[in-house]
Amino acid sequence: MTLFTPPRRTLAWNSPLLRALWLLMALAAGVLLVKLTPLQGLLVVGLSLVLVTTLIEPLVGLGVALFLGLLRAYLQTEVPQVPAQIGQAFFALALGAWLAQGLARRDLRITRSPLLLPLALFTGAALLSLWDAVGLTTFGLPELLKWVQIFLLVLFISDHLTRRRLPWLLGILIGLGVFQALVGIWQFGLRGEGPDHFAILNDSFYRAYGTFEQPNPYAGYLGLAASLSVGLLAVMVQGRLLDWYRRQTAHRPRPVQSPARPSATAPVRGASIFQIALLGAAPLIIIAALGMSWSRGAWVGFAAAALAMTIALPRRATWGVLLVIALIVGGIGLYAAGLLPSTITARLTGFAEYVRFEDVRGGGINDANYSVVERFAHWQAALEMLRHNLWTGVGFGTYEPAYARFALINWPYALGHAHNYYLTVAAETGVIGLAAYALLWVVIFWQTWQVTRRSHGLARGTAVGLLGVWTHLSVHHLLDNLYVNNVHLLIGVMLGMLAFLLQLTSKGKESR
Repeated sequence: MTLFTPPRRTLAWNSPLLRALWLLMALAAGVLLVKLTPLQGLLVVGLSLVLVTTLIEPLVGLGVALFLGLLRAYLQTEVPQVPAQIGQAFFALALGAWLAQGLARRDLRITRSPLLLPLALFTGAALLSLWDAVGLTTFGLPELLKWVQIFLLVLFISDHLTRRRLPWLLGILIGLGVFQALVGIWQFGLRGEGPDHFAILNDSFYRAYGTFEQPNPYAGYLGLAASLSVGLLAVMVQGRLLDWYRRQTAHRPRPVQSPARPSATAPVRGASIFQIALLGAAPLIIIAALGMSWSRGAWVGFAAAALAMTIALPRRATWGVLLVIALIVGGIGLYAAGLLPSTITARLTGFAEYVRFEDVRGGGINDANYSVVERFAHWQAALEMLRHNLWTGVGFGTYEPAYARFALINWPYALGHAHNYYLTVAAETGVIGLAAYALLWVVIFWQTWQVTRRSHGLARGTAVGLLGVWTHLSVHHLLDNLYVNNVHLLIGVMLGMLAFLLQLTSKGKESR
């Protein structure tokens, strides 16, 4: 299978097929507009435009799918008239457009990637765990479908993406993060009201929760978006500084080589000041909203992501490690000197006195320790599930229906997961599934690190950002589950981007 081919033709705006489709849609829209209200008519026209543009460029439908997918909890709660999973319809549309283009060209291929085998192994282990699961159709199969969609997205993005499309896809992902961040900033202090149980700082502000309806998964998503944007920005600034340094140290003009087809990993000039300023606003907005979410898990996850990206940023990892050590020592020094904001340090450390790695069934419960003890109770229940079926667990995605058999006294209600994704995977898929999941992420981290060493320019910025994304996801999963509210679609897109970057940096390959 050929990994790289010349740019392939897609449907043109004036192709006979699209002309016929335009005509049919115009006739249908004309009939509908007579009977619909102006708002409904505008919606019909907008959906028609999305449909046609998706047939030409599937990334349009994918962008709409990601945007609407993140609205799932909001639509389900606030706008029940609209199907909560409407984003899935646009995902199917984008995937169908990609398949249709490949069939029309008679050139539909599966691109080889080192990510596909571990993804298939974990999906297979998840399927194996469902052989006698409780709640198979309601809980198990929908959760399994998420990983099937991730697998399909890796195939789609790695095949369809090109160097020209990469900036557009990055713009979609970062734009979604900025939109969600702005919603959270409005909820935090500009709206003036909010749910009582989200009130913080003497009830003067409210925890930001975006369209997720819950602060913690919302903050987890923001951490992913912030990591990607920070990684891109850091590499762009680094390139600009290197350009300046080369100009300052150059003693004589150097010949400029301009090959007809530059290597995909050839060094490029640093970004312009305008590009840096434009991109620099995005992480500031997203990080501000991340702070306003008041989520400890997301704060710790993003801090870990920042350290991982710091290690990867220099060409020599040794310098990155030394810089990380300096940052950690500096942070400890600021904390010891009492120079960090007291509200932040109290939020990060206030739970420590309630942490007890012991059986929580006999412990007391009060308002101060409730959330911590609740997590330990669900962790303990997950371990009981694993003990019950060591090899294949109780069934992938079925933690909630199985919980009643393993619930602790005083904690009869399931939270949907164990508030620790690794324990959830162990409980649901057993040792086999947990080993497959661990293997998957070892491969992902290793391949991402390899791209950060071999790439330049935008490709390297994307890889450094993805390294931060995986780190944040892995750390935050110690306290939560981020594969909710269609965030798994973004994970699939980012894994597809990694597969594409692996193609670009393959030895002896050239870009499309």
